[in-house]
Amino acid sequence: MKYYKYFLISIGIIVLDQVVKMLVHFNMDMGVNGQIQILGDFFKLHYLTNPGMAFGMKLGTAYGKLFLTLFRLVAMVGISYYLFTLIKKEAPVGLLICIALILGGAIGNVIDSTFYGIWLDNAPYDAPTPWFYGQVVDMFYIDIWEGRLPDWIPLMGGKYMSLWPVFNVADASIFVGVAIILVFQKRFFLSENKSEESTEEVGVTE
Repeated sequence: MKYYKYFLISIGIIVLDQVVKMLVHFNMDMGVNGQIQILGDFFKLHYLTNPGMAFGMKLGTAYGKLFLTLFRLVAMVGISYYLFTLIKKEAPVGLLICIALILGGAIGNVIDSTFYGIWLDNAPYDAPTPWFYGQVVDMFYIDIWEGRLPDWIPLMGGKYMSLWPVFNVADASIFVGVAIILVFQKRFFLSENKSEESTEEVGVTE
């Protein structure tokens, strides 16, 4: 059971992520016309598709999307194995939950990239194949700031810019997992090292 419960967290994230994406896809119009305000202009639901990485970032090459999808598939397997080994070593519960959150988020976006080009027919028009070129569905819009940058800022001065990350449940899950690990890394990995030392001592005494 100890091996399953953390993977169940990942499965829960995947299911929640996909359910939210399907609800958005089938019930909202894309762009500003379908936008729904949750907390005024600060937090909104805003349906858009993202052909690249998390929070709307992109890879510039023609085969960047294919590379990204394949990388996500490899990372998904690697994270799954890492979580399994951490559970086996009896790593801190907080660390295990964080890795489970990261794994669930990674798989959630892999599903989009791999299958949405077929299921939702949302691959870019110039994609060589709809497989592995599906666009990720994003919907949570945090409108942090937009306006004209001061002229004194090098290179970017005078330009109009907006800071408005749009993300999904999978992105949020990955972000939360990574953020908590960074904040508590000393506690997590110090405890993990102590667990390994205890296991080694038990092996020696036996």
